[in-house]
Amino acid sequence: MLLVASFSQAEEPVCTQRGDPEIPQMFKDGDIMLGGIFSFHNSWKNRRDSYMDKPLPLQCTSLDFRGFQFAQAMLFAVEEINNSTDLLPGISLGYRIYDSCGSIAKSVRVALAFANGNEVVSQPSEVPCTRPAQVQAIMGETSSSPCMAMATAIGPFHIPMISHFATCACLSDKSKYPSFLRTIPSDYYQSRALAQLVKHFGWTWVGAIRTNDDYGNNGMATFTETAQQLGICLEYSVSFFRTDPPDKIQKIIDIIKASTSKVIIAFLSYMDLEVILHAFSHHNLTGYQWIGSESWIFDSQTAVVDKHHILDCAIGLSIPKAHVSGMREFMLDVRPLNVSSNEMFTTFYETLFSCKFKQSKSSSRNQKECTGREDLTEVQNSFTDMSLMPIFNNVYKGVYAAAHALHFILSCNKTCNTKVQLDPFTILQHIRTIQFKTKEGEEVYFNENGDPAAKYEIINWKPRENDIVEFVTVGLYDASLHANKQLHLQNESITWTQNSQQVPVSVCSEKCLPGTRKVLQKGMPVCCYDCIRCAEGDISNITDSVTCVRCHPEFWSNERRDACVKKEAEFLSYEEIMGALLTAASLFGTCITAVVALIFFRYRKTPIVRANNSELSFLLLFSLTLCFLCSLTFIGRPSDLSCMLRHTAFGITFVLCISCVLGKTIVVLMAFRATLPGSNMMKWFGPAQQKLTVLGFTLIQVMICILWLTISPPFLFKNFKDFKDKIILECALGSALGFWSVLGYIGLLAILCFILAFLARKLPDNFNEAKFITFSMLIFCAVWITFIPAYVSSPGKFSVAVEIFAILSSSFGLLFCIFIPKCYIILLKPERNTKKYIMGKGALK
Repeated sequence: MLLVASFSQAEEPVCTQRGDPEIPQMFKDGDIMLGGIFSFHNSWKNRRDSYMDKPLPLQCTSLDFRGFQFAQAMLFAVEEINNSTDLLPGISLGYRIYDSCGSIAKSVRVALAFANGNEVVSQPSEVPCTRPAQVQAIMGETSSSPCMAMATAIGPFHIPMISHFATCACLSDKSKYPSFLRTIPSDYYQSRALAQLVKHFGWTWVGAIRTNDDYGNNGMATFTETAQQLGICLEYSVSFFRTDPPDKIQKIIDIIKASTSKVIIAFLSYMDLEVILHAFSHHNLTGYQWIGSESWIFDSQTAVVDKHHILDCAIGLSIPKAHVSGMREFMLDVRPLNVSSNEMFTTFYETLFSCKFKQSKSSSRNQKECTGREDLTEVQNSFTDMSLMPIFNNVYKGVYAAAHALHFILSCNKTCNTKVQLDPFTILQHIRTIQFKTKEGEEVYFNENGDPAAKYEIINWKPRENDIVEFVTVGLYDASLHANKQLHLQNESITWTQNSQQVPVSVCSEKCLPGTRKVLQKGMPVCCYDCIRCAEGDISNITDSVTCVRCHPEFWSNERRDACVKKEAEFLSYEEIMGALLTAASLFGTCITAVVALIFFRYRKTPIVRANNSELSFLLLFSLTLCFLCSLTFIGRPSDLSCMLRHTAFGITFVLCISCVLGKTIVVLMAFRATLPGSNMMKWFGPAQQKLTVLGFTLIQVMICILWLTISPPFLFKNFKDFKDKIILECALGSALGFWSVLGYIGLLAILCFILAFLARKLPDNFNEAKFITFSMLIFCAVWITFIPAYVSSPGKFSVAVEIFAILSSSFGLLFCIFIPKCYIILLKPERNTKKYIMGKGALK
């Protein structure tokens, strides 16, 4: 509705109103006027306009006592301020209160009526058509969508608009709604609180129903965003409006029937909730855990409407309880509503007391006659229900906020400066920054977005006898606290759906226990997954882990895959059977060698001992003893020191051993050459030369080992690759060239010794030692040739066992082939232990 300037034939400016005037349902004159807009009706008759005639005014239906209660709360605050000597002394507040019917279009018309009035005015040519606003502040509306439309329409006029129940977070945008304020918290906080509430109880698979308006859609959008951040999934999210056709509501019912979630988030106005409750009861849909918004969770009339106990044990957020002394008594006095020329009062009175006045057009014989003196204390309906006292208190605080701002602008002390020109923009600026306490001690202020502090009580519906529902406070939510402390709940006080004491379960997939990880199901939300056991070596030690963590190389996963345990270190130890057998073999060889040495020492003066170079024999027996003993360095837990010792000791002792054998072979050859006429070979290879030869060959190996240890020595290496669940402790070679040089040198001496012995195998002695050396070298070479592939292909401690076996085998081969035949003659055939027999000049008979 607008007042526009037009010109008559006399060129005289006339301000003419377009459209039908809006008549306030409640009116009272005052020095300063406040506006109010509430839904005295919650619906209207739909009509189809032909656009041939002027549309008729909106015809409101379904009288709603809640709107009258809000109006009464505003009147109470106005009357209390007018009777106060401290606030606006000498100034009377008046009001204009309109019915919006819950219609956005009608709300905008009323808002424009507040801005420019309804009178048809004709002004002189020198007076402009525009006039000051008819009210200094507006209380209302109740719903978010009408508030958005109104705030958009009157925003340019800067008229403060204070809502008591419009919670849409979108209204906090001051760039769009600069003049809008409210005394109820924004749904931004409520939606986040609801998401945290759902998360607290472990529900990750929920459904959602919302009113298809700005309140429901914006509130659910914030809830969905927060829920996703908290790992909560919506199985479905449906919207509807109370005027939707039945087939749409049936589709919603079908969706809920087919769902598996057991928790329903209801972001609904109480009027829409009544419609959905009727549909639920018709299809006998019970057993769901309802989570409610503040619009219905603490409304006792909703509990009365829920005759089939669909909402039993619901839980949700409520505006904190409030008490305003004297308000209840004032609201139950309906006389202030009997405004002169208010035809709606008759309808209200007749509906309130279920009676009819004689003069009423709709009087019925079936109803009692109204006397005008009915007692409200005998009536039980939504008007006498004071469960919405926190919202009535919001209306009360809104009126007082405007009054305190006016008090400051008018410089009121004992009197007010009535000469001050009131400007809506100035009033708006002061209301934004106002801070005061009500008579009950409640602090009132607005933040930069025009919102109050966000605090909620958490309400649980507890059904009692006679279909009575008790609203029990089971927790608190305070958005001003730290994120971890905002939500406080008393879980043991909550009664769940179907009067259960156990928290209902609503998940798409059960929790994945430690030792498993989540794998999303194809085409499903993130809350639907399968639990896959972690692979070997991986663990997960938390519930619902999305990944398995690889254990440190020195650790391995246990059987349950929920912890890493230290890997067993594997090495060839003395305790295990293989290690014990090899140790026994080594000691046995050492003992046999010692016995042979004792036998040789005992019979050192016999021909067979003396003929075979006793000094080299004893040196060879000593080196064989070292060979047997060096195999022990390969057994037990390795270390850097033992790794260096085992390879160098093995290389040096075996070179010493082969050098002795080589020396004995050379002696045999030289001795044979010395028997030839004119030969003096033996003088060039006497005992001293023999010892120097052995020492020289050994020193070469010592030099190789020193270079190896200096450049890149063997070291302890932890092998994690060969076995997944074990650590193989082994000796890395350091320099492979050093290792193979040591082995190669031993092999070179062994081959040289074998060749020389092979050449001397047919010398004409009865006891030709070259034959036994040839056979011993054959065994030695065979053992070490087969050792190389076996060593390379054996894993872990078995490679060590192969090396020990090669050492022992070659040592036993040398010992048995070279010394056992001599011991046999010494001990069992002493008659052959003669110089004559050894030289081959005699035969036994």
